[in-house]
Amino acid sequence: MIITLIDIALLTFMGATALAILRLRSLFAVVMLSGIYSLLAASMFVALDAVDVAFTEAAVGAGISTVLMIAVLALTGERERAPSHTMWLPMAVVVLTGAALIYATFDMPAFGAANAPVNLHVAPRYLNESFAEVGLPNVVTSVLASYRGYDTLGEVTVIFTAAVAVMLLIGGRKGDDAGIKNEPADDAVDDADSDGNGDTA
Repeated sequence: MIITLIDIALLTFMGATALAILRLRSLFAVVMLSGIYSLLAASMFVALDAVDVAFTEAAVGAGISTVLMIAVLALTGERERAPSHTMWLPMAVVVLTGAALIYATFDMPAFGAANAPVNLHVAPRYLNESFAEVGLPNVVTSVLASYRGYDTLGEVTVIFTAAVAVMLLIGGRKGDDAGIKNEPADDAVDDADSDGNGDTA
């Protein structure tokens, strides 16, 4: 019962955050809410016992992606332009896609069902044969490093690419571009004149 209430609360917060992102025109607020949405999604993955996915979502979605988008805002404006198209076509696409996804969930087994295919075929094989096939005593390590090695490599590649992009955006801005405004020439001349008059006086 408590887990069900937690799931309902997380889904409610995620829906409210998504609606707020759609309504806002301040891009900085949208970036902050996107990070909050990623944290809520990570919490949902923890509730679903997918801790490894939760770590990736928190690191990439709430962490690196937020920093990357803030860096992009430093190069662009902070407000979104008013849309020139009608909102009904995008709304129809979203509604149809969501309806198709919800319809697809009807064929999924119940969460935690003992007769689910993953519990009948995949999990027993990992538990019984991973040591003989991989040679590691830790089943989780053998899954992440061997059976799902390409998936783990892809996640690491995403994190590395995002980190490089953030460094390029932040490190490439120098002088005026980095927010350090050079002193205007007229002001510099006036300061030099005032210093000279002060010395002569």
